[in-house]
Amino acid sequence: MRLIDSHSHLFLEEFAEDLPQVMTRAREAGVTHIFMPNIDSSTITAMLRVCHEYKGYCYPMIGLHPTSVNVDYEKELEIVARELASPNEFVAIGEIGMDLYWDNTFLREQQRALERQIEWALEYDLPVVLHCREAFDYIYNVLKPYQRTSLKGIFHSFTGTLEEAFGVMEFSNFMIGINGVVTFKKSTLPEVLKNIPLERIVLETDSPYLTPVPNRGKRNESAYIKDTLIKVAEIYGKSPEMVAQVTSDNTLKVFGMLK
Repeated sequence: MRLIDSHSHLFLEEFAEDLPQVMTRAREAGVTHIFMPNIDSSTITAMLRVCHEYKGYCYPMIGLHPTSVNVDYEKELEIVARELASPNEFVAIGEIGMDLYWDNTFLREQQRALERQIEWALEYDLPVVLHCREAFDYIYNVLKPYQRTSLKGIFHSFTGTLEEAFGVMEFSNFMIGINGVVTFKKSTLPEVLKNIPLERIVLETDSPYLTPVPNRGKRNESAYIKDTLIKVAEIYGKSPEMVAQVTSDNTLKVFGMLK
């Protein structure tokens, strides 16, 4: 059974002590690809080092995370632009988007950073991986003008309403990223997913965050994607093997790697 972790931060310091073991457990769980979104300039070196050490297994993205957007965001975007122009084989622009959960001090800056990075995605023909927290309407409005372009990507860590899921589906080249949140007792995602075709779903961990039940409370890692798979298969009434195959193909399709 092939599984793909479409969103994992295994390059963070939480994995500094046991990364080889984490990778071994991921392989043993059936994970064949791990896609790694950047956060900001402070994480590029570590991310690229891990992707180099595990070349052909871990794949890097480049982008500026919305929670790292502040008064100096232009300088951060210059670094993203420089990296995009480098020989590094980035597979997506990410993790980008908007996050208004804590405050909206840099709302306009987040919008501008998102728009700029979407333009780069089109210029370099790369998908985008979108972070959205308390900001769906803003992101939807930024994306709307690009609806008839070649823009594609993933709404990562989707936890929205059915209405918002339908909003994502208006963009035919976008997938919905589902992680451990779907296993949480109070999650409304199971009901939402019943209305969304499996062909629009990809699986992710968002390691080290959002660990699925039954390991909730522990550091998340790519091997735990199997727990999310089992829950999603239960929701769709399909075998885990079938769900793994479809969601893996969906992921490779977004990243332009489906053979």
